[in-house]
Amino acid sequence: MSLDPQVVAYRAARAAAGIPPLYTQTLAEARAADLAAIRAGGGDVEPVHEVRDTSVPGPAGELRVRVHRPAGDGPLPTLVYFFGGGWTLGSVETADGICRRLANATPCQVVTVGYRLAPEHPFPAAVLDCQAATRWLAEHAADLGVDPERLVVGGDSAGGNLAAAVTLLARAEGGPRLAGQLLIYPNTDQRAAARSDGRDTDGRPADDRDVDSRDVDGRPADDQDPLLFNRHSVEWYRGHYLADPADAADPLASPLLADDLAGLPPALVITAGHDPLRDEGERYAQRLREAGVPVRASRYPGMIHGFFAMPGVFDAGRRAQDEAAAFLREVFGLPAPAVPTAGVHNA
Repeated sequence: MSLDPQVVAYRAARAAAGIPPLYTQTLAEARAADLAAIRAGGGDVEPVHEVRDTSVPGPAGELRVRVHRPAGDGPLPTLVYFFGGGWTLGSVETADGICRRLANATPCQVVTVGYRLAPEHPFPAAVLDCQAATRWLAEHAADLGVDPERLVVGGDSAGGNLAAAVTLLARAEGGPRLAGQLLIYPNTDQRAAARSDGRDTDGRPADDRDVDSRDVDGRPADDQDPLLFNRHSVEWYRGHYLADPADAADPLASPLLADDLAGLPPALVITAGHDPLRDEGERYAQRLREAGVPVRASRYPGMIHGFFAMPGVFDAGRRAQDEAAAFLREVFGLPAPAVPTAGVHNA
């Protein structure tokens, strides 16, 4: 599977600039670099009818939330969005471009949750914050103009992991009722992230490659390439998030390990072909399907982890955002759009 030409150019630019991997930087440096990279790759900032910051109660104090609201009176269908960043980086600012685009393209209200970050606040702090914010929005719908009957959770990378965990908690606790889940290249199995020998949890070589970790063109395979998100990145984030490695077995950390996925809301699972998280995301989609959950799995073959947040660099990022908006329209019961250009689907 070859890299998309835009990814080849992106990788070459990073090499020429000598950009170090985030996992070689201090937390403060990595957090600043992550925000700068997302802003640089996000493209033009889309205006939205209303964007404002406020707060909602959380289990350890107030949680900052950012509300992106398109034009329209009364309660609106609402996406509760959890940003990516390995539970260690990220903020409502790093998700701002995604949320603006989805608010306009769907259209729907998007509320980003500023959950607590690791390592200062390890697992399960982020899960509990996201659950608390989602429940509060459903129970106090009028405060932010939320339609509680049309509430979806979603996120990218670690945010996708958190969205999946919130659906498990909502099912276990009898609410809130969720209309869907939007999972963008989600972490679903922390055991896989802990492996550093180039093999997946079933013992085969990772991504079906030989364990010498070289791709067909002689460059490092994508799960080891220091110029791209790789397995070292995954392990670095995991080490910050899981203070106790045994927590990897908890389904709220590894949703793929949940005994039963029946009764969860309809899902769109988007993956990237050159992403060490690809297989676990696609396995989660398959398990949802086997449990009777309506699910659409969409792989963008030439893409890398993070492409969804970078529509200014990758055309596929914009297509994937369009696909996400189409899914939201479907589960919200909004007028059907034209069929979007998207990835490789496994309906």
